[in-house]
Amino acid sequence: MKKFILIIVIIFILIQLTVPKESIRFRIIGNSNDNVDQELKMKIVKDLQSDLIHKSNNIDEERDYIKGKIPEWENKISKYTTDYSINYGNNYFPEKEYLGKTYKEGFYESVLITLGKGEGNNFWCILFPPLCFTDEKVDVKYESFFKEVLSSIF
Repeated sequence: MKKFILIIVIIFILIQLTVPKESIRFRIIGNSNDNVDQELKMKIVKDLQSDLIHKSNNIDEERDYIKGKIPEWENKISKYTTDYSINYGNNYFPEKEYLGKTYKEGFYESVLITLGKGEGNNFWCILFPPLCFTDEKVDVKYESFFKEVLSSIF
């Protein structure tokens, strides 16, 4: 029973602290909400997934990792479409509600991949620290510092 209560407390704390001030976000916006465009977006997410769960020791290491990965991401995405853009910098994120918590809109350090007109639903996650939020099911094993802490306790 004590472990269960501890897990609940830890989950509550994690939900409150999910996106730290010093973080790097990742976002792919689909061309449209048409099924074909959304499937394309998720194929690209799946193709990039192993790169999205990279473990860096600090944010500067993650920045260098991202800069080195962008040419590889361009090669992977170009297999699916030539109508896309990648921007690594301060990009706009709309307000997002996840697990009952509202994340404010604003400009955040991030990688933004826009497919076509960029008028569709998007996939987003946090590259640093590695925390992912997804409303769509992608068969990805996301690991984070928090998972490691929980694993060491139990």
